[in-house]
Amino acid sequence: MALSKETIERLGDELFAALRAREMLRPLTEREPSIDIDDAYRISLRMLERRTAEGERVVGKKIGVTSKPVQDMLGVHQPDFGFLTDTMHVDNGAVVSLSAAKLIQPRAEGEIAFVLKKDLRGPGVTEDQVIDATDYVSPCFEIVDSRIRDWKIKIQDTVADNASCGVFVLGPDRVDPRSLDLAAVKMNILKNGEHIAAGLGSAVQGHPATAVAWLANTLGRFGIPFLAGEIILSGSLAPLLPITPGDRFEMTLDGIGGASIGFEN
Repeated sequence: MALSKETIERLGDELFAALRAREMLRPLTEREPSIDIDDAYRISLRMLERRTAEGERVVGKKIGVTSKPVQDMLGVHQPDFGFLTDTMHVDNGAVVSLSAAKLIQPRAEGEIAFVLKKDLRGPGVTEDQVIDATDYVSPCFEIVDSRIRDWKIKIQDTVADNASCGVFVLGPDRVDPRSLDLAAVKMNILKNGEHIAAGLGSAVQGHPATAVAWLANTLGRFGIPFLAGEIILSGSLAPLLPITPGDRFEMTLDGIGGASIGFEN
């Protein structure tokens, strides 16, 4: 049986309050064992409703937990999905205050971001349609974060928590996705000047456009389209990287470009 409207709103409000207060919650799946993916998505919409009521604006969508290293790290073995708002977007090269950005237990992901020139509405969206609808791809750091204590999440917890999204930064480079093989693109990440991670575009469900098509079709089931101009994050190419104040991350994607982000208290 689906969770009641009152329970959905209560849990969404709890996540919103935890975000604003930089607090962690006991896993939702421990408190509501019957919660399913549809319930979790409805909770995330309640949390989003609270954010947009305060003036935030949706600028895109994201898919996460797409690569095997990330799935193994978190113990979550299917993708999650959520929304990006304008307040999550930080400038390339910025130094982000963890307290000001309301980040609790952040980790860095290196990704390929798709920026759309056409609407897409699932179900039935294909990888070729994703490429056709894409204006350009850019390098991206997504800083994931969880309001669930110690990242003790199941898929329902992370979906409810807006796919564990914190902030994101896009590099300045804009590349036509038709000009390269996105599955073969190699990523390298430096942390404080030392090489710490690498990955290929194929780590994301075999091809980043496959992940984006999955997301379009999954959200299409809920009546949510992709819109022209939106940013779509396709998932991490490597394991998540813990962040502490003073850290600086730099990333390069062969054939696409780079991005960087730093952190302070």
